[in-house]
Amino acid sequence: MFLVVACASLVTAWLAYVGVQDATRLKFEASADDALNRIESTVDLNLSLLTSTRAFLRLRGADMSRVQFKQFFDALNVDQNFKGLRGIGYLRMIRTGNEEDAQRDIVKAQGMERRVFPATDQDWRAPIILFEPLDPENAAGIGYDMFSEPIRRAAIESALRTGQPVASGRLLLGQATGDERTYPGFIVFAPLADAPVHREGAEPPPEPIGLLFVAFRVEDLFNAALGRAPLLPVNVEIYDGAIDPEKLLFRSEGKPDEVLGNVITVTRQAKVAGRTWYLQFRPTSAFTAPTSSATPILIGIGGLLLAAAVALVVRLQNQAAETEAALRMTSEKALLERELILQEMKHRIKNSIARVLAIARQTGTSSKSIEEFTASFSARLQAMAASQDMLTRSQWQKADLGSLLRTELEQVFGQNIDRVRLSGPPVELNEHTTQALGLTFHELATNALKYGEAGSENGALSVEWAITRANGKPNLVLKWMESGQSAVPEPSRTGFGTRLIDMNITRELQGTIAREFGGNGLMIDIELPLQE
Repeated sequence: MFLVVACASLVTAWLAYVGVQDATRLKFEASADDALNRIESTVDLNLSLLTSTRAFLRLRGADMSRVQFKQFFDALNVDQNFKGLRGIGYLRMIRTGNEEDAQRDIVKAQGMERRVFPATDQDWRAPIILFEPLDPENAAGIGYDMFSEPIRRAAIESALRTGQPVASGRLLLGQATGDERTYPGFIVFAPLADAPVHREGAEPPPEPIGLLFVAFRVEDLFNAALGRAPLLPVNVEIYDGAIDPEKLLFRSEGKPDEVLGNVITVTRQAKVAGRTWYLQFRPTSAFTAPTSSATPILIGIGGLLLAAAVALVVRLQNQAAETEAALRMTSEKALLERELILQEMKHRIKNSIARVLAIARQTGTSSKSIEEFTASFSARLQAMAASQDMLTRSQWQKADLGSLLRTELEQVFGQNIDRVRLSGPPVELNEHTTQALGLTFHELATNALKYGEAGSENGALSVEWAITRANGKPNLVLKWMESGQSAVPEPSRTGFGTRLIDMNITRELQGTIAREFGGNGLMIDIELPLQE
């Protein structure tokens, strides 16, 4: 239930998020299109000067004076109506070597002598004859050969081929004439003739060719377009010909928003006098989304809370049903466990009685008197009881080998147990192994006390054990070492205790036992498999 409701809520939140993003993008695209329209309308308005000035020059002819051209320019009121325009000019195409003709035109139009510059290796030259406004900075450009500079030359050739206005690439206006102040900009050239008047490789026409040009400062032009109220929350980058940092024409002052500016980018194209501009728009911090971005988050959180509430209700119902089922199963399990415990107690009691009877029978056979039988039988029962006590404390699960050894040796040696050395890692024994080894350790300790010197001041007993592995299964390896000052003779007959030890190790535990009687003691090696 939680997953179903949560998934439905998250899908709804995601759809709301997508809707918010789409609405935000659509709103910003509208702002970007508005900015593009402003830029295009401003550029078109400024380029309209070409049409009017072109008609004026064609009407007045090529012999126009600077005074007449200035009167026309002043009537345009450029500062108010055409912001971003640096000026309007007229240039003549002449063959290289005919520079004197252009210099006479400059004297006639400007009333000043000016040489055509700079030097060039081109076949054609295009010196500026007229330019307005003719302030001291612009006056330095009279006579400048625009055909000598590659970017201007490419635009002039294209205009002459097509007979249409053609814009240049990005230029630094004023740089060619040595002006101390330069401005990023571009120039639009338009031939005075309507039809193509020059083709590459063709002979020049008999009459001089005239071209009109307008120069724009990009900062002033685009700021004038984007600075009209209301201000648009857009950051714009304009590239000439391709989106390439080296071809950046203009970048607005408003920085992109730190978040939306990296997510939303709108790219548009604009055709300006035969050139393609690429415009990239990004939202600024003044841009506001039409819908709060917190709406999808609130929907998602609300849905998750609803899913959690539904899941909690269902969970409580399930817990109630599970509790009822658990109580029923607990009652049934308790009855079953009680029955199993009773059966286990019966089985253990029968096994214990059978073991006690066997010990009593064998002890009676080997005893010479009632007193000897009583002492031996009591000691063996106490060994069994000690093993049973250890198993009882562990709820009949496991018993520690070291603890079992110490318990059985204490019953035999009493306070002399401190003279016995025990060494080995912790080993857990199951019920069957515990009972069998308990009797075995009791018999070994009894024999050591009875026939050896263990427990005396001269004697010593040490027991060491370790765990080895054979075929990936654990084995218990135990060494029982009795030492003293006299030899331990090998017995001439096998008593009940020895037979009990051997039966416990070989039959009960499926192990092996080996005895070595030496000149100063006895060594017994026991090895048996352990259950993991």
